[in-house]
Amino acid sequence: MSRPANPVTLPLSEYSPKHFLLEVDGKIATVTLNRPERKNPLTFDSYRELTDFFRACAMDEEVKTIVVSGAGGNFSSGGDVFEIIGPLVQMDTKGLTAFTRMTGDLVKAMRACPQPIIAAVDGICAGAGAIIAMASDMRLAAPGAKVAFLFNKVGLSGCDMGACAILPRIIGQSRASELLYTGRFMTAEEGERWGFFSRIVAADQVLAQAQALAKQVSDGPTYANTMTKRMLAMEWAMSVEEAIEAEAVAQALCMTTEDFARAFEAFSNKRSPVFQGN
Repeated sequence: MSRPANPVTLPLSEYSPKHFLLEVDGKIATVTLNRPERKNPLTFDSYRELTDFFRACAMDEEVKTIVVSGAGGNFSSGGDVFEIIGPLVQMDTKGLTAFTRMTGDLVKAMRACPQPIIAAVDGICAGAGAIIAMASDMRLAAPGAKVAFLFNKVGLSGCDMGACAILPRIIGQSRASELLYTGRFMTAEEGERWGFFSRIVAADQVLAQAQALAKQVSDGPTYANTMTKRMLAMEWAMSVEEAIEAEAVAQALCMTTEDFARAFEAFSNKRSPVFQGN
């Protein structure tokens, strides 16, 4: 479980990861989980490299939005049975705790990453793959997408990598409980109806639509978008009164940006603003 010897370089457009594909097109970075012959399972090293990548995103000023997808018609089948689950059976409590904290670090890194993250989900999205989709800020689905939090299927609790904290906030306590207690697959239609997915799009368009949404977000005011993501996370633990006060401070800070002034100038001249991220 050592950290892979492939430190993330900046800018991200010059980084070549070992355990996933990365394409940077202007303001948008697309991460592709790329083990299609096994439905894109995660390994100890890919967990670490993904975590390091999302942490590095905070230091990249060019990338504004991140899209996560899977190769070969599937998102991710979760932790690799032979490369992860097999070795876990042989570990002691100290080693197991180090592993579960390491996997949780990926979700922490995704939530702390200032750029909005969009998951483009097709095919199987299970276990840790379902967690990556859950931890993203937005999710689009192909009609054949199937999402399962499979942990109880292997004798484990549903409380993995923040699932008991995050999933109920997305789809509600009862629906989250059903998925976490049974480990069953949620269809794309259920996921859209329950609010897990923003919408369902054709399988051959799910990545393109996610990237189009990423472009729409990336063309917006960067500092304000970062503040929106931060407040969406922080306000979980606030009362309504505290949230209103926190938003007052956050919005006042956004009003000091050049993008806010640009928007006013554009509106005054009856044209669309062109935000520059400052």
